[in-house]
Amino acid sequence: MYSTHFLDLPPLRSAGGSVTLPGSKSISNRVLLLAALSAGETTLHDLLDSDDTRVMLAALETLGCGIERLGGHSVKVRGLAGALPVKAAYLFLGNAGTAMRPLTAALALLAAQQGGKFELRGIARMHERPIGDLVDGLRQLGCPVDYLGNDGYPPLRLGTGETAALQLDAPIRVRGNVSSQFLTALLLALPLVASQDIQIEVVGELISKPYIEITLKLLARFGVTVKREGWQRFIIPAGSRYTSPGSLHVEGDASSASYFVALGAIAESEQGITIQGVGLDSIQGDIRFVEAAQAMGAVVTGSANSLQIRRGAWPLKAIDLDCNHIPDAAMTLAVMALYADGTTTLRNIESWRVKETDRIAAMACELRKLGASVEEGQDYIKVTPPAADGWRAASIHTYDDHRVAMCFSLAAFNPVRLPLRIEDPKCVAKTFPDYFEALFSVVQADAEDIPVICVDGPTASGKGTLASQLAARLGYELLDSGALYRVTAHAALQAGLTLEAGDEAAIAELARALPVSFDGDRVLLSGQDVTDAIRSETGGMNASKVSVLPAVRAALVELQHGFRRLPGLVADGRDMGTVIFPEAPLKVFLNASAEQRAVRRHKQLISKGVSARLEDLLADLKERDLRDTTRKSAPLLPAQDALPLDNSELGIEESVQLVLSWWEGRRPFQGA
Repeated sequence: MYSTHFLDLPPLRSAGGSVTLPGSKSISNRVLLLAALSAGETTLHDLLDSDDTRVMLAALETLGCGIERLGGHSVKVRGLAGALPVKAAYLFLGNAGTAMRPLTAALALLAAQQGGKFELRGIARMHERPIGDLVDGLRQLGCPVDYLGNDGYPPLRLGTGETAALQLDAPIRVRGNVSSQFLTALLLALPLVASQDIQIEVVGELISKPYIEITLKLLARFGVTVKREGWQRFIIPAGSRYTSPGSLHVEGDASSASYFVALGAIAESEQGITIQGVGLDSIQGDIRFVEAAQAMGAVVTGSANSLQIRRGAWPLKAIDLDCNHIPDAAMTLAVMALYADGTTTLRNIESWRVKETDRIAAMACELRKLGASVEEGQDYIKVTPPAADGWRAASIHTYDDHRVAMCFSLAAFNPVRLPLRIEDPKCVAKTFPDYFEALFSVVQADAEDIPVICVDGPTASGKGTLASQLAARLGYELLDSGALYRVTAHAALQAGLTLEAGDEAAIAELARALPVSFDGDRVLLSGQDVTDAIRSETGGMNASKVSVLPAVRAALVELQHGFRRLPGLVADGRDMGTVIFPEAPLKVFLNASAEQRAVRRHKQLISKGVSARLEDLLADLKERDLRDTTRKSAPLLPAQDALPLDNSELGIEESVQLVLSWWEGRRPFQGA
């Protein structure tokens, strides 16, 4: 998962391949709660691993529920059978509405019935998300519920520690046009106290009906069949009792599928996009996003557990759609509208206003940054795409909203090859922690559009540390070319070769297919950590020996070019900016005096328990500098357009910030 402050996406050209979706958030948190409330043990497979599910799991454990993590995406839940072993607790639920709403209902009822007292809080945004309609319904039932902040919003206190008589005779009335999660919460909780038939009446039109269908189908899996009269009245039968189904597999998230359905509709591709984990017969309402994508021109086929998508009509067709049935996935349609011929209108989406952020306002603001014309109303949004020359490079503010981040990533396919910045990319952890990794696995960009930052410099200048810090801050790939030469020398010696010209051809052949990778500060050869072995002084000397062999250098050039992968690359070495990536948009030549470099190397060796004489290290560095700057093949010289950076008096953080400021100066996002 990308944990950087922002992630820059270069212009994307095409897409093709297969993606496996994480488990559905809506299903995952529902079945976790149902399993916890049931009698018996339930093994849940393919559970979503995200912020929301971690919040729910932590809350259930706090309440005394047994959770056994089985590895992978499976957990075993030992149900409480509706009992409260823990009768007082403080629960922090982040910004997880799928945890806050149903836990509020279940704990309010159990606290009243069994004598409990619970406090539920979240982050600041959760305390801005209305919950008054659900609290009103619980108070109708006789549950003591108090607001601890503003009326109508969390945080909440449920129960008083004493039992309270529940009033189950009169129907519970709940408005249907605010959030289907309120009705879902009551449907999940009321079977716990169904000593008689309990009725829920929906006032007004019920929004997001497909989410209620998910709830009803899952209730049936756990032994409770709810009767309903249309979408206005729901009856929980007397004697309802949750029982474990034994095991249950969670479908892939249909809302997350929308981004890859849209990707297949937008991107040029010979093979199209295949989505694994959810199919056309999904129980999730957001699978109907497929119908909307087809109306815009996508070609979609599928089976029980997969979808295949490719581009059909192009440009896409503008649509006018009531999105009540797909409120979350409809956000993706707003970005698809950037590629449509005409104005796309999405209606009946007032629920967007009470989600992780005010999504109508957020989408309108960010779409305008890209150059689109947008009209927004209380329950609709109209999007007219920019003219071909009207697209702008934008920095997308994501509002700590996972869906804003994911759907706007599709704007990187803009027709004028502009980069796109996604702020706070880690917010996707709410439902799809590896979203960007999944995206990069199936999209392609022209090599010249993938940015490279080169950091060259002499031995012990600190270029490796600087490059790794830059790569971490930007979320870019890292290439330590010096390590490549060290690994090549190490592999050659392991293979019984000498590091002399006589074995040059054999070393070059070995280097062409060198199975090397970088994992943070670690260097792996065929999956084995060889960091310490190659970072020694001897390893450095051996690297210098193979680096002067022309055939070895030629073999490693192609290998180094292969590190230019999405979303970008930071490459450090001695000839990154002059030989390997001469077209790189930013080149830095890092240097410090030989005396300063010798002192740093001396401190480094002493800290590792390696004895060394400062005089010897200084002499060795000067010898290396002379050898590197005078060799015939790719001598150590700064590129003509490299920016010099003398870090003799600078700490690493100062150096990193300076280079980042240079990089920002070359990005097109200022003022976005």
